[in-house]
Amino acid sequence: MTPIQQWHLEPQTGMGLEVAKGQLLRIIDPTGEQVSDLTSFSAEDRAEWLSSGRTIDYANTIYVTTGHVLYSNRSRPMWTIVEDTVGRHDFLLTPCSPGTFEIIYGNTDPHPSCFQNLVGGLSRFGISPDAIPTTLNVFMNVVVGVTGELQILPPRSKAGDYLLLRAEMDMVVGVTACSAELSNNGSFKPIDVELLSPEAAASSR
Repeated sequence: MTPIQQWHLEPQTGMGLEVAKGQLLRIIDPTGEQVSDLTSFSAEDRAEWLSSGRTIDYANTIYVTTGHVLYSNRSRPMWTIVEDTVGRHDFLLTPCSPGTFEIIYGNTDPHPSCFQNLVGGLSRFGISPDAIPTTLNVFMNVVVGVTGELQILPPRSKAGDYLLLRAEMDMVVGVTACSAELSNNGSFKPIDVELLSPEAAASSR
C-alpha cells in the first residue's frame, strides 16, 4: 500500500492533519518502544471528539485492537482498527503535559509534552487547548493491578510495528511521538505516520 502522504515525527513532537472518510491512517513505530498519542475531531463539528469513555463502554475492554471501533462522544464511529501488529493500546492516561512532569516527575523545568504538541498541531484547525480529550495511547503498555493501581511497562512494539485505522467520518486528527519517559522505556524515539487512500482501505478488508 503506497501512502498518499507520509510524515516522520521527530522525538517529542506532534502534528495535526485532515483525514477523509474511508482513508487509512497508519501509525508506525520505526525503532521500537515508542508511544504515540492519537486524538480526532469531526470535520463538520469540532465539538464531536474521540471519546475514551464511549469506546471503552462499547468495546467492554480497556485494551483496543483489530476489529474494535473507536467512538465519538456522540456514540458515532470515528475509527475502525483494521490491522494491529502489537495488540496493546489504551485510553487509560491523558496526554502528558507540564502538569504531568511537575506532579509525577517533580520536574518544573521546561519539557516537551504531548499535550503542548497537540495544542500546536491542532490550533490551525480552531481547536482550543481545553477541547483536547484523553487520547488513544498507541503502543502504550499499561497493566492494571488487582487493587486498581496502574503500572507503566515498556511498550511491546518492535521496530516496524504499526496500527492501521480506517476513518469512519471526515476528521481533524492530532498525532504525537510521546514525550514522557515512563511511557517509552526511558528514551525518546520517532513515530512515522502514513495516510492511505480508500482503495487501499478496501484492499485491507
